[in-house]
Amino acid sequence: MTSEIDTGSGLLPVHEWGSADTETPGVLLLQEIFGVSDYIKQRAADLHALGYYVVAPEIYWRLDDTELDESSPELLPRAMSIVGRLDWDQAVTDAVVALEYLKARGKGTGVIGFCFGGGLGYNVAAVSSPDVLVSYYGSALPDLLELAPKVTATSLHHFGNADAYLDVDAIVPALGGDDRVEIHRYDGAGHAFDNPLPMFHHAEASALAWRRTEDFLAQNLPTSQGQA
Repeated sequence: MTSEIDTGSGLLPVHEWGSADTETPGVLLLQEIFGVSDYIKQRAADLHALGYYVVAPEIYWRLDDTELDESSPELLPRAMSIVGRLDWDQAVTDAVVALEYLKARGKGTGVIGFCFGGGLGYNVAAVSSPDVLVSYYGSALPDLLELAPKVTATSLHHFGNADAYLDVDAIVPALGGDDRVEIHRYDGAGHAFDNPLPMFHHAEASALAWRRTEDFLAQNLPTSQGQA
């Protein structure tokens, strides 16, 4: 189901899983550079099956010409060209509006982001603290580490040790070492290892990271189902 959230400068389209009226925590799910793809929709459905009300905003909504074909050999360069036109600060503002919409329900909130969304979620968590944050290999993290003291949400981070895009060894120490920050690294896994596209997917790391995500949510943002 799709709906809209008023940002004050237009209506932000969001995909919904579940109802805002339910007595369950809300999760803001933030896309990769490929938009709210079938993969992101599947992860949203996975989260909803665990008992969460999930919203995934269309972060590219202010741009034109953003259609993507996941079967195209030009998928990655085209997605890179789209995200290159995105106003980062505006994207943060839009995502914060969506989080505030969830926070207003008073049921608890989480932010979960993948790749582009993992970095965006980190920035959002620094601006409008959710209860929990799950960031998968946030691509913008190298430019956001100065925000670490402002990220007070209990957080979980996943990184592949074979990530050719991120200097994981430099990022991990800067995220903080207290008990609010949980970090896992996966041997043999590259960037975007949870994405099922063959160019990215690492099945073992994906499965283990998702189990850890479920366990983390169950402990830190429990649902009425007793399992997150």
